[in-house]
Amino acid sequence: MSDDTDGRHARVTSHPTTGPRNSLQHWPDAKSPPRVAFNYVLIWLIRVSPSLRLKNWLMRRLGITVGEGVSWGLEATPDVFWPEHITLGDHVIVGYDATLLCHEFLQAEYRVGDVVLGDRAMIGAGAIVLPGVEIGEGAQVAANSLVTEDVPPGETVAGVPARPMSSEELADD
Repeated sequence: MSDDTDGRHARVTSHPTTGPRNSLQHWPDAKSPPRVAFNYVLIWLIRVSPSLRLKNWLMRRLGITVGEGVSWGLEATPDVFWPEHITLGDHVIVGYDATLLCHEFLQAEYRVGDVVLGDRAMIGAGAIVLPGVEIGEGAQVAANSLVTEDVPPGETVAGVPARPMSSEELADD
């Protein structure tokens, strides 16, 4: 896993907001409300459709880069504001109720960054991937993990925040 100087924070763009309100109060200035409403409807359909073919087609309409053979689990959620910042490599699996976030609203700023899942990466059920994170080819994220840093190719991570699993833990599976 990488440090902040070359990790996700280096790939996230910060957008300061002004005034006493928190940055989420400024979201209509950041993204078109009709576009967010459109995204929300498509995301709702993606979350509930059992058809992987339909899910992938709808995700492409959102601007997500979708590789061949992507499997998107029921109730999994792509970012509603900036889904076009998501790239899914070939044969990626995103598990039930996982979330890929390309934005984070803070008090005085909001941040936007790409989320990239390499070929054959797997995201477990209920996991959350934060903006700017890259999941390497063949990497695995355990269920209910919070991914705050890049995951190298072939690595398995778990926990909150997600950390590499030891070889003993992997042997127990």
